[in-house]
Amino acid sequence: MLTRATKSTFQKLYERYNRREYVCPDPLQFLYDYGNPHDREIVGLVASSLAYGRVTQILRSVADVLERIGPPADFLNEATPRSLRRTFKGFKHRFTTGEELASLLLGARESIKRHGSLQACFMSGFREDDATVLPALCSFTEELASVGERRRNSLLPAPAVGSACKRLNLYLRWMVRRDGVDPGGWDDVPASKLIVPLDVHMHRICLELGFTRRKQANMRTAMEVTSAFKIIAPEDPVRYDFALTRLGIRDDLRPESWLRELCGRGRPDA
Repeated sequence: MLTRATKSTFQKLYERYNRREYVCPDPLQFLYDYGNPHDREIVGLVASSLAYGRVTQILRSVADVLERIGPPADFLNEATPRSLRRTFKGFKHRFTTGEELASLLLGARESIKRHGSLQACFMSGFREDDATVLPALCSFTEELASVGERRRNSLLPAPAVGSACKRLNLYLRWMVRRDGVDPGGWDDVPASKLIVPLDVHMHRICLELGFTRRKQANMRTAMEVTSAFKIIAPEDPVRYDFALTRLGIRDDLRPESWLRELCGRGRPDA
């Protein structure tokens, strides 16, 4: 049963680690250089899409992309399929190719031209009575992929077939929430409908907490974990995501004592 002490422990973790001083190393850090939401939503899409693998490699790859494109909104407005392929010729991030990156940004370009912004594109698939952002996320990824002849793209997971879509849910956290860490910008999307970005670190922590017993880090597990966090923070279920993932990412932080304290005090029950 969730206790007041359990909520207090989560809040203390948030207050201690949900600070910009704990962001680096994290691709989120690139968004802070862009005050214009139209630039920031493009940078966020790039940074989150490449957020797999070793963090040092992620940061190098995102920095490489941003150096190639200059001001993001202006770049996409002037881009053509040919110029995008030329810009990212030779780019490689693990198994992501420059062709895939060009295809993603071409999809973003066409979506922006059609809707006015990536936020407006996302909102075109959003309904107030949806329990979560999942239906809108499905529509968003389909539109981004539509100009790429629907070829397989390592940067565009498929939420409709069960992928946890960790990177896309991370992108939404960055763009929707606004606090000391997440810069926000998509004010039309309710934070209450976000889904926890479920990566290996968060999955392990949630298994320890008893928020899920599922062994696969897929969308079903992400929804189960999100439901558990909604008991703690119904209006902001991903509120503790950044602070919790610091425990598994940073070498100078140790999760064991915090987990022992919390697990001994009680777990959320639906």
